[in-house]
Amino acid sequence: MKKTNLLTILLFISIFSFSQKFAYVDTDYILKKIPEYTQAEEQINKYSNQWQQEIENGYKNIEEMYKAYQSEQILLTKEMKIKREEGIIEAEKSIQNLQQKYFGSDGDLFKKRTELVTPIQNRILDAIQQLAANNKYSIIFDTSSDLIMLYTNPDLDKSDRVLEIMGY
Repeated sequence: MKKTNLLTILLFISIFSFSQKFAYVDTDYILKKIPEYTQAEEQINKYSNQWQQEIENGYKNIEEMYKAYQSEQILLTKEMKIKREEGIIEAEKSIQNLQQKYFGSDGDLFKKRTELVTPIQNRILDAIQQLAANNKYSIIFDTSSDLIMLYTNPDLDKSDRVLEIMGY
């Protein structure tokens, strides 16, 4: 009796697992095929380079202030030295704050990336969900994520189908 129940349970589990459909997509591949994403990346890089240049110029100015201070230090009074040192420290803090404003974890670059890329990622997710619903996939993996896939059957790659659904 126990063998029959165990055999029935094993048969049910194996039938259930075979009835599930799996597929995978490569969102990096999909993103690279979308012109809006390429344009967004170019725009983000433009902002990043512009802000980086601004910060580098600020640090160059601080370096020049410090060199001038060092060369004139002998001629300055104690009060003038303190004032110059405070000015250099304040300029450094200002540049560091600017760097945090642009490149910090919630900085302008992060906000710009979210603004430009999130709508594209949402469209991809919608297309993947539509693909899953239309083809009754139980699970769709993303090979571009940290998930380690030791083997993938190219027949299960639905990246191009997602692009078709999106109109690319």
